[in-house]
Amino acid sequence: MSLEPAIEALVDEFIAAGRPSSRQQTIAERRAGYLASTALAGETETRVDVKDIRLDGMTLRVFSPLNASGELPAVVYYHGGCFVSGSFATHDNQLRQLCYYSGCRVIAVQYRLAPEHRYPAAHDDAERAANAVWNNAALLEVNREGISLAGDSAGGHIALVTALRLKGTGKWQPARLVLIYPMLDATAESVSYQENGYDYIITRDTLLSGYEAYMADLEPMDAEASPLYREDFSGLPPVHIITAEYDPLRNEGEVLHECLMEHGVESTCQRYLGVIHGFFQLGGISPAARSAMQDIAWRVKCQMKG
Repeated sequence: MSLEPAIEALVDEFIAAGRPSSRQQTIAERRAGYLASTALAGETETRVDVKDIRLDGMTLRVFSPLNASGELPAVVYYHGGCFVSGSFATHDNQLRQLCYYSGCRVIAVQYRLAPEHRYPAAHDDAERAANAVWNNAALLEVNREGISLAGDSAGGHIALVTALRLKGTGKWQPARLVLIYPMLDATAESVSYQENGYDYIITRDTLLSGYEAYMADLEPMDAEASPLYREDFSGLPPVHIITAEYDPLRNEGEVLHECLMEHGVESTCQRYLGVIHGFFQLGGISPAARSAMQDIAWRVKCQMKG
């Protein structure tokens, strides 16, 4: 299948510019560029309430349906950005939309970024935030049995590792995981890295430079660098994985789906055609992004354990 027309125009522009590498940008430039891309997210959803709170040393942004009262299911969301960029601001509209369409509370986590903060800073922040939501469920008006973890790209990686960490403690588990084109394999050896790693804006350089900035002290096959190769998936909650046809990460998300099923985990996986890595944040120009939003909202809406 060919690219969606609006995405094809972005890709053509990128190629015409000489396929600029993220390695040639400063961290500040990468962060500014990511923030600028929010212009493609579509009209801002205003039919939600948004507030920042401080819990257990973490600042969280809580998106709630208008006039919500009583306990609701919740989505703890970890933003993407290759471990070096991303913030509440880069994902504001997506999470407003997810809140509105799902009827859930959506709780965004701002974890520490590399290179200022290296591994395990982001992973530790993510685990602490998830526990803060669970520990303060009554205060947040969140149903403990309906807490999902979700994230895109680096955030998908973090959501998976957080669930594995929580499983290891035995204290609690999320109701489900939603992993949107997750970064899972720091070795970058998949076929899709070769097929899609150079022309589609979020390139091999973009992804690998993020790993290098955050995980410079880890071996690529470390369990928390490349969770794709872990053997402790058994016992995880249901998982839904989204991949993109022209994404360097496409294969690893789909291989994870197979691995989860082999370990007895309920797993579903959907490949969106005609789109690239990062398409979930292109709702203003991408029909697939809008479809993915509706699908994710349906999956987390009132999806309680049991």
